[in-house]
Amino acid sequence: MAMKRIGLIGGMSWESTLEYYRLINRGVQAALGGHHSAPCLIDSLDFAKIETLQSEGRWDETGELLADAALALERAGAQGVILCTNTMHKVADRIVRELAIPFLHIGDATAARIRAAGLNNVGLLGTRYTMEQAFYRDRLTAAGLSVITPDAEDRQVVNAVIYDELCLGRIEPASKGRYLDIIQRLADEGAEGVILGCTEIGLLVSQADTALPLFDTTSIHAAAAVDFCLGAPTSVAATDLQPA
Repeated sequence: MAMKRIGLIGGMSWESTLEYYRLINRGVQAALGGHHSAPCLIDSLDFAKIETLQSEGRWDETGELLADAALALERAGAQGVILCTNTMHKVADRIVRELAIPFLHIGDATAARIRAAGLNNVGLLGTRYTMEQAFYRDRLTAAGLSVITPDAEDRQVVNAVIYDELCLGRIEPASKGRYLDIIQRLADEGAEGVILGCTEIGLLVSQADTALPLFDTTSIHAAAAVDFCLGAPTSVAATDLQPA
């Protein structure tokens, strides 16, 4: 079969981009068997520059950088684009305006997975931008979900672990314990499940760590990319694509 070529905007951080690449290729192989792998292109950006622009609130500049990356992938032959990060979907509209090919939004894929599971109230973990700003939460609420975020102290912990540890390839058992405590507090507040709304969080905690349903956005987004490549919207369930 002729598969579609997917373009990945990565590097934010490369730790999770690596996981995207593995999951997408495993998903295609699971669907087609043998030596099949995904036709894809990757533009991996320097996260140091992106992180500086984030911290300085220079979102317009990040939008320009990512739109340029998306266009480069389109010109190189990508037939669809995914952005391998939750936080930078803040500028997704800027990217979409430039593209003549589909853009697979991580929030839409995640919301669809949660709705398919029959849940309504979900906790949200991610960077402070994702947890505190409206761009991500509004996408979920527009899909009919009610979103619960941790309190200020817990948000600080979640954000610090992402930037100071996970993005640098550090997986700390103590941080895993703190995350699981935060997940439990979200459950106590009424969360029926929790979104791992940063593409690195799945490197730290997994469904095996808690009875509360977790929605790993990396796994879900990678499954959407596999479906796009195969041209079959329901070909691969996100639960079939699990981090190592």
